[in-house]
Amino acid sequence: MSSTYFDLQVNGYAGVDFNADDVGAADVVRACERLAADGVGGILATIITSPLPAMERRLRRLAEIRREHAAVSAMIRGFHVEGPFLSPVPGYRGAHDPEAIVPASLDGAQRLHAACGGLLKLFTLAPECDAGLRVTRWLTEQGVAVAAGHTDAPLATLRAAADAGLRLFTHTGNGCPLQMHRHDNIVQRALSLHDRLWLCFIADGVHVPFFALGNFLRACGLERAVVVTDAMQAAGMGPGVYGIGKFQVLVGEDLAAWAPDRSHLVGSAGTMAKTAANLREHLGLSTTEVRLLTAGNPRRALGLAD
Repeated sequence: MSSTYFDLQVNGYAGVDFNADDVGAADVVRACERLAADGVGGILATIITSPLPAMERRLRRLAEIRREHAAVSAMIRGFHVEGPFLSPVPGYRGAHDPEAIVPASLDGAQRLHAACGGLLKLFTLAPECDAGLRVTRWLTEQGVAVAAGHTDAPLATLRAAADAGLRLFTHTGNGCPLQMHRHDNIVQRALSLHDRLWLCFIADGVHVPFFALGNFLRACGLERAVVVTDAMQAAGMGPGVYGIGKFQVLVGEDLAAWAPDRSHLVGSAGTMAKTAANLREHLGLSTTEVRLLTAGNPRRALGLAD
């Protein structure tokens, strides 16, 4: 098993925002070199909800930069498209632009797939917004791993989506309201399908308190869990004001990334090295267990060799 980190959700890094329209080749190279220096062996560059033409443009630009620069092609193993087929309901939509969220459509999925130039590896959507689960089935047929996220899908819908090819659940415990039904909620539904879905978690202690993360990992089992950073421009940079797409993000001394009104988190300022330290220090996991969550399982969830 490779010992280098593999991160399925990276929106930006080291001062670089992958969702910025003006991101340049030198910026992306710098971010990838910094990721490599920080022990990361590969990532999925993540493009989040915007109007479809903007998402297509950003994906094509990153794919072009990747073709032209070895450091980028070595680090960016593919793309993770998160949105725009998400729940529009406040709380479940999280930090995603409500004006750009749309129901899932085959045409939209095909356009985003084409923009990736064969590099689309992971697609997060809300199954209840995918009529007949047509997009989930089509993406699965193309070899793309489909994840549920920013969703309030009923259990029956999640089960049907798994039958249609759904493979992962994006940042479990987040992308949902602070207050939900105490039993029948999306977190419990996701945990109940741990034998069918890879469950992803942000292990910074802010998105999910460490005691709750420990509960989640015990409930799903380390063999079916994946840890991501959901890193954005602030990752590896320290406190300040940063961006992700058209949104501003405030990062404090605790490195939590908040919307300016502190109503919700917006990505993460964490790094995989810090995440691994968290898993060891706060959850008492062994080096082998940390490696499983941050290197082996992310690759397996995508069907890649270790």
